[in-house]
Amino acid sequence: MTKPGLVHRCWYLLGGRLPSHYRDWVLADAARPSWLAWFALRTLLRMVPLTTVITLGLLLGLDAPLGLALACGGLGLVVGVYFMLSYAIESTEYRMTRYGYPHGAAEQARRARTADRDRAREERYTAAWRQ
Repeated sequence: MTKPGLVHRCWYLLGGRLPSHYRDWVLADAARPSWLAWFALRTLLRMVPLTTVITLGLLLGLDAPLGLALACGGLGLVVGVYFMLSYAIESTEYRMTRYGYPHGAAEQARRARTADRDRAREERYTAAWRQ
């Protein structure tokens, strides 16, 4: 698996698409335990500039009060992050299809990563409750 350099990783965090020879790394990134935290970081890195522009536009362009401009920008950030995180699984699966993987590849990779742990948990449950 080829890992991208710092510049490519920053571009990827900002929502950019990596060259196809990094596709295995992208799948591993979508399947690691902290995939949702990294997705949230990607979301924040996309939303903060937009909400900053909205806040500055209200302040400078419309001469809005500071509290109102900050409230509008903050609310825009909260709503944007909420909706992006609501569709985190679908967005990640769509990203995998852009790299040539079938739909569901990231979920399948996450399940494969935790298969042994889940199997042991199921065995403990069965031993305790299904006697």
